[in-house]
Amino acid sequence: MHIAIVTFEGFNELDSLIAFNLLNRVKRPNWRVSIASPKRSVRSMNGLALEAQATLEDACQADAVLVGSGVNTRDVVASPELMSRLRFDPARQLLGAQCSGTLILARLGLLDGVPACTDLVTKPWVEEAGIAVINQPFTAKGNVATAGGCLSSQYLAAWFIARLADVEAARGVLFHAAPVGEKEFYVSRALENIAPFLR
Repeated sequence: MHIAIVTFEGFNELDSLIAFNLLNRVKRPNWRVSIASPKRSVRSMNGLALEAQATLEDACQADAVLVGSGVNTRDVVASPELMSRLRFDPARQLLGAQCSGTLILARLGLLDGVPACTDLVTKPWVEEAGIAVINQPFTAKGNVATAGGCLSSQYLAAWFIARLADVEAARGVLFHAAPVGEKEFYVSRALENIAPFLR
């Protein structure tokens, strides 16, 4: 089971790294989570250098793909070279996007007729792409999910875990990471956000 987190230059650390950490807490045989980038190393919006573990082509073959956000997403969608390397297929992959990552899925034609979540800055660009943006942190339809707001990465990670492993695995990961003194409330709220979108 390979989950690729697509991460571009100027990435938002909260999107890529919170999901990376939570998804890696699932300890199952053959469960692998990787940062997939267009080049060997990418630098975050705040200057953190991150070495890729997979290519964009590897991500296209993964079982699940999470597209994170960043300050250069509009440059990504304007690049025919980069966009041509993103060949995702919701018929055989789970797909998720957070904040401006939603714009990438929209431009790839993967959100047609599907309401989406994104951050407030990206919202008008996603709407320009013809996608209805809804005011909630997480939504999904079939194998495609979107989330809005940096800290909504926990919902995407939990949805991926629940779909690829099971809900109890998602509950355990969230419980372990949740703040002390708030664990039950935190886990309950997170699962309430993804429960309507599990099948």
